[in-house]
Amino acid sequence: MDERQTLSLKDIAAEYVRLGGQRRAVIDDNKLSIRKWDSEPAAARAFWERHVSPLSDKDLQELETYLPTINRR
Repeated sequence: MDERQTLSLKDIAAEYVRLGGQRRAVIDDNKLSIRKWDSEPAAARAFWERHVSPLSDKDLQELETYLPTINRR
């Protein structure tokens, strides 16, 4: 079992934010998406590529709910 499988989606989102990740969830007309306006540290970008990019669409949609939203920024 690889490290990504041992982390919950909530843990993945929390670690990404802890590393300084700048992506935020956007809710528009009840549709959820992710936006990134600011640059982010290399560690956060690498973590995203390793742990989030490989996720299925279903898991990515769930992970989006754990990211900060632009409404809570």
